[in-house]
Amino acid sequence: MRALIAVVGPTGSGKSALAIALCQRLGGEVVNCDSVQLYRYFDIGAAKLPPHERGGVVHHLLDVLEPDQVFTAGEYARRARGLLADICARGRLPVVVGGTGFYLRALLDGLFAGPQRDDAVRARLAAREQRRAGSLHRLLRRMDPASAQSIHARDLPKLMRALEVRLLSGKPLSAWFADGRDALTGFRSLKLGLSPPREELYERLNRRVEQMFAGGLREEVEAILARGVPESAKPFESLGYRQALQVRRGELTVRQAIFYTQRDTRHYAKRQWTWFRRDPEVRWLRGFGDDPDVLRQALDEVAAFLPLAQTSAAPPENI
Repeated sequence: MRALIAVVGPTGSGKSALAIALCQRLGGEVVNCDSVQLYRYFDIGAAKLPPHERGGVVHHLLDVLEPDQVFTAGEYARRARGLLADICARGRLPVVVGGTGFYLRALLDGLFAGPQRDDAVRARLAAREQRRAGSLHRLLRRMDPASAQSIHARDLPKLMRALEVRLLSGKPLSAWFADGRDALTGFRSLKLGLSPPREELYERLNRRVEQMFAGGLREEVEAILARGVPESAKPFESLGYRQALQVRRGELTVRQAIFYTQRDTRHYAKRQWTWFRRDPEVRWLRGFGDDPDVLRQALDEVAAFLPLAQTSAAPPENI
């Protein structure tokens, strides 16, 4: 069994710092698992580390998509699995890093073999929801009650996917899940979760948002739009970019944009915590990823884990 390490946790908790430190000590390479950082040109708002801050560590799946490309969790899993095999074949240790929990689940646990995305069906569903808010959840309650019970009425991406599966296959999403998934094989994974003090994290997030706007987020948005990228591009839906567009349209002042981005980023961090807390395999580390004590905790976890998995990465005595 080959080994891989996953570093997870809420945004702003220092996942990249910890991952880079582990890679430097273990002969590893980073595999990005942040859905926004996949896109080219979206740097400041995505908190993407510039090359000179990556500590000489090779990073994969950064800047691999054009802003108007549609990219699913299934596509992420296929590309990332190929990279895992390649990294191990070169005698390195893959370290998967990011807070997009659904992508990590797709990579490790797999997805059900349901129908592919259908843009025409999604367009009709989106139009229906726009005409009558809440109609997609009501429709799903009739067509797939089990899925409707577990999906929030305002979670439009999941509602659309559940309805898309039901309409295209005639089989409810809940039944597809019952059939099982194509889990990753040949690997053992160690999941390290960062859990810093909540108030300290929120303070960091507030400062980071202020620095993003002061450091050129609005100018970055203008440069992206000047490339011909439409405002409807998927990465523009993410935190910071959405508010920067609202400033551009005159819907918010800069001060309001900073306030709403800070608030929504804190809420997003809380949702990430909740997502990863549901995973009993996560080994939680108390603190931020750039804390030397947290690095020592992580190295202890790795030292106990690596002997249990045959890996071609650097041996434990390098720890």
